[in-house]
Amino acid sequence: MEASDEERKGCKIPQPRVQAMENSDKKTEVVLLACGSFNPITNMHLRLFELARDYMNDTGRYQVIKGIISPVGDAYKKKGLISSCHRVTMAELAAQCSRWLEVDAWESLQNEWIETVRVLSYHRQKLEARNSGISSSISSLHPGGKRRRIDECQNFSKKKLPTSEHRDTVPQLKLLCGADLLESFGVPNLWKLEDITTIVADYGLVCITRAGNNAEKFIYESDVLWKHRHNIHLVTEWITNDISSTKIRQALRRGQSIQYLVPEPVRQYIEKYDLYSSESEDKNANVVLAPLQKHTQEAKQ
Repeated sequence: MEASDEERKGCKIPQPRVQAMENSDKKTEVVLLACGSFNPITNMHLRLFELARDYMNDTGRYQVIKGIISPVGDAYKKKGLISSCHRVTMAELAAQCSRWLEVDAWESLQNEWIETVRVLSYHRQKLEARNSGISSSISSLHPGGKRRRIDECQNFSKKKLPTSEHRDTVPQLKLLCGADLLESFGVPNLWKLEDITTIVADYGLVCITRAGNNAEKFIYESDVLWKHRHNIHLVTEWITNDISSTKIRQALRRGQSIQYLVPEPVRQYIEKYDLYSSESEDKNANVVLAPLQKHTQEAKQ
C-alpha cells in the first residue's frame, strides 16, 4: 500500500536497502597521468593507456575516467629532444582519436625541469579545484609566479574532466608508466628517495610490464617499493609491441617509413615539418640530463 501525501509530509521515507548497498559499492574514480618525452608520441604510448584502463576497470574497484599526457619541457635536456611545441602538438593530434585522453601542456611550458612529483601535485590540485567548483589559474603560472604565453604551441586540449553535481570525492591520480621507468628508480641521482616515496605512497603507480620482466623482483629488492607494493599495479602486456620513440627516430633518419607505427596525423605532421634528422638527434648530446645534474649538485651540498 502506498503512503498518502500526509504521511509523506510527516515522515522521512528511508532509501531502499538495495540502493544503499549500491552506494557503498561505488567504484573509485581514477585519472591516469603519463609523463615523458613523447619524442614523438607513438601508438604504443596510446596502448599503455588502454591497457591500464582495462586492468583498473576489470578489478571492479576502479573506474578510469580520464588519461592525461604530459610532455616534458625542453629543460629536461635529453639527447635528441626536439622542441616541446612540436611534441605537444603531435600528442594533441594523437589524442584526437580518443574520447578519454587529453594533453596538458603545463609541464612542457616551464622554464626549468619539473620533477614528476611536482607534476603530480599540480594535477591533483586541478582535480581538487574542479571538484570544489573553484576556478584555478595555476595552469598559466611558472614557479615564482611568472606568467608565460600559452599560445606558443598549437591545438591545446579543450577536453574537460567529466563532472557530476553530486560528486563528493576527488578522483585518485595515478602515475602511468612502463617497467623501464619503474626500474629507473634504481639509477643513482636520477630520482630523490623522498620523491619516490611520495609517488608510490600518496599517488600510486600503474606499471605496464611484459612477460619475463623483473618488475616484481625490482619491487621486492626495494624497501620503499615493497612497503607500498599494494599501491603499485603491475599490468602485463600480453600482446607485445616493441614500438618506441627511439626506433621511430632511427627509421626517420634512415628515410624509412613509419606508417602504422604512429597515428596518421602524427606521421603527416612529422613529414610536413621534417622534424627528425641526424642533426636533431645530436641535440643535447654533450649535456647532462637535468635530473642527474640537479640531484648530483644537491648531493654535494
